[in-house]
Amino acid sequence: MVKSLNRVDALKEEAFEKKGFDGFLVTNEKSLLYFTSCPGLAGLLIPKVGENTVYVYSTNYEQAKAEAHGFNVEMLKRGEDLMAKIGAEVKTAKIKKLAVDALSYDSYHSLAKCLKGKTKLKARGELVWELRRVKDENEIMFMKKAGELADVGIKVAYEVIRPGIKEIEAAAEIEYAMRREGSWGTAFESIVASGARSAFPHGGCSEREIENGDLVVVDIGAAYQHYCSDITRTLVAGRASEKQKKLYEIVKEAQERAFQAIKPKAKAKDVDAIARKVIADAGYGGYFVHGLGHGIGLDVHEQPTINSQSKDKLMIGNVVTDEPGIYLVGFGGVRIEDTVLVQKRHGDRLTKSPYSLETRQ
Repeated sequence: MVKSLNRVDALKEEAFEKKGFDGFLVTNEKSLLYFTSCPGLAGLLIPKVGENTVYVYSTNYEQAKAEAHGFNVEMLKRGEDLMAKIGAEVKTAKIKKLAVDALSYDSYHSLAKCLKGKTKLKARGELVWELRRVKDENEIMFMKKAGELADVGIKVAYEVIRPGIKEIEAAAEIEYAMRREGSWGTAFESIVASGARSAFPHGGCSEREIENGDLVVVDIGAAYQHYCSDITRTLVAGRASEKQKKLYEIVKEAQERAFQAIKPKAKAKDVDAIARKVIADAGYGGYFVHGLGHGIGLDVHEQPTINSQSKDKLMIGNVVTDEPGIYLVGFGGVRIEDTVLVQKRHGDRLTKSPYSLETRQ
């Protein structure tokens, strides 16, 4: 990642020039990474005047000194209280109005106690998310690579999933293939859910042996330069039944129609409604039990949110998922998902695996 200091400047403009704060405290793990390009930090204090300081425990101190370019690095000694140390610096910097992104209840009150009412604290995490939700060129480059790596995993899924293989064995082959091609890890716990378990949207993996004719939902993601991808394909181990084919075609149509609606200024809830209507018109509206999608980036679930309650509008640089599904308890489920970049006039799939219900055995 690059341009970290430019990101800090952008936050300063929003928080200081437009909102009237004179300090900003970042503690969210992925937001710290976003602003500094360095993992493993405990906090970042950005004053209106003076140095930007990162706080780090001794385990990660040397890495922070090497990688947190342009930041003052403060080490927390064993047993030293993070909020007390930050509070002391807030006083030294004479910050009177401090915005914070994501403090726990205990940390918030600990910091407030240190400041003794002399500095006003206000939660303004949305100012960070306004920046993070729009990806820059470097972020998009990393996410395209993460998408390519996820496609490698899906290719292997179609090659190895067959009657007799365990879900965890298939997941191991998929994850190994992505790692071998350059993935920094998995974006989340891989899902290989077969048979009746495929009706559980977050079914994970088990020691269950996949049986002939099972629906298998494969939901995986790769990570590259800390950025995530997310893809789902549903396949049948063997020959698909007519009912399985019918469900698959309904979900595929819903996914494609939603994809065509992903563009700048589109209301997220309207995109969700397009996919939901396809499934409802086919008689399965009650079996689409989650939102259409979510933003993705350093976290696998970010803003914007794409569901029926969302107030978000899509904008150029958003990266979102498009993942409708139908889940029939006792029978199985079908979900099809891609990671999609919102471009000037339309969406661009960053995951490009073919769609096929049957394995290539």
